Amino acid sequence: MALSTKLELRQSQSLIMTPQLMQAIKLLQLSNLDLSAYVEAELERNPLLEKSDSEAGLPGEEAQGQSDTGDEGGSAAGSDAEASDWMENQLEINSESIASRMDTDLGNVFQDEPGAPTHKDAPVLTASESIRPASGGLSEDYNLEAFVAESETLSQMLEDQMHMALSDPVDKLIAANLINSLDDNGYLELDTEATAGSFGVSPERIEAVLAVLQTFEPAGVFARNLAECLKLQLLERNRFDPAMAALLENIDLLAKRDLAALKRICRVDEEDLAEMIQEIRALDPKPGAVFGVAPVQPLVPDVFVRPASDGTWHVELNSDTLPKVLVNQTYYATITKRTRGESEREYLTDCLQTANWLVKSLDQRAKTILKVSTEIVRQQDGFLTHGIEYLRPLNLKVVADAIGMHESTVSRVTSNKYMATPRGIFELKYFFTSAISATDGEDAHSAESVRYKIKQLIDAEDPKAILSDDTIVKILVGEGVNIARRTVAKYREAMKLGSSVQRRREKRSRL
Repeated sequence: MALSTKLELRQSQSLIMTPQLMQAIKLLQLSNLDLSAYVEAELERNPLLEKSDSEAGLPGEEAQGQSDTGDEGGSAAGSDAEASDWMENQLEINSESIASRMDTDLGNVFQDEPGAPTHKDAPVLTASESIRPASGGLSEDYNLEAFVAESETLSQMLEDQMHMALSDPVDKLIAANLINSLDDNGYLELDTEATAGSFGVSPERIEAVLAVLQTFEPAGVFARNLAECLKLQLLERNRFDPAMAALLENIDLLAKRDLAALKRICRVDEEDLAEMIQEIRALDPKPGAVFGVAPVQPLVPDVFVRPASDGTWHVELNSDTLPKVLVNQTYYATITKRTRGESEREYLTDCLQTANWLVKSLDQRAKTILKVSTEIVRQQDGFLTHGIEYLRPLNLKVVADAIGMHESTVSRVTSNKYMATPRGIFELKYFFTSAISATDGEDAHSAESVRYKIKQLIDAEDPKAILSDDTIVKILVGEGVNIARRTVAKYREAMKLGSSVQRRREKRSRL
């Protein structure tokens, strides 16, 4: 077959992920905090973007207002001048006149204040000069950070105690290394042999320095495990005895609520064991956790749901979480006329396209979140009205089909987004739960509502008649929930509820 060249015209369709589309997808799944950080970065990078404040108005209004109201500006300046003259006439700035009227000497009054009169020949300041700073703002010597309270860290607190308790330079060097080796909870992971070799001292000296450090406040720091942490706190309270030592050596039995074995090992009766357990509960298992704790970031909802007067639900976006940015077309038109080359013109065109696309993407993101949230509220009306027992099983496909979007879009919208309802603040993904079939052929039950029923049964059980997993299955089947025993055990463990044996031991100990 002979080979030859020829021209063909073919028409085809393909899906291409443009950078703008990738940006829109990225914005869709960002949380409100991440979105704010992203928009701030774009504002710094793109000169055509600017914030839109509710009080500032649209771009260009300020410049237009200044140009249209030139006479008013002049009159305003004149009024300022008249006010300044009035203040100079009314205020007594001359120190001699004030001193004569008050019959006192002002030489030692407010000497640290800038511009304070210190001598009778000192220059007299006008009212405008004395009130207004020379730099137009605060003085360079005025440091606001000096008034900001700084929280004391665990390392700083321990170092202050170390300098008072130790005098030998080598011991201080060892102690400083041990302080830097503490974790956030105040525990120490120490290899005595390796530490002694690095400092060229004996392991006994390391242990001696550690023994001193373990007497520092807060009690329990420099412990190498939980039992030692509790022991240090009990020693500080003078409550460490042989029975308590036996309890700490077998603290795993306390976690399992095996009180019978603990009574036998500690050689105490039930009343003494209860008092010992109460003392253990009063201790702090993480003595260093209270230092240097990062501030808790409040949870800001993206959507508000409120009951309407007609019995429906009113869904609205939280405007505080929506970045407000605008494209400054006036600045673009002005700066384009002054471009000197093709590269500058291309740069401005790219900035304009990026700014327009960002504004459009933010608007589309807000509309998509509102559309998905409205459909979720419609699907979960029973939950909002009656509670968690009426939470329906729901998946992404049901919502996507109802609003005419793809499942991946709904998944991105529900990530890191929160809804404030009369029953609390929930993540949007909370409303998507798997279904558990019903025994009588009716509507399936939500997995979350089944978990809630299991927790209710366990919380209301009689300490003398603890419910086993099989008993819980029978009760749920009687209520129309078709569930297996292993599913009950999985849900129970996910809620950190102990087995029937563990719950029996725990609840009997409280009687």
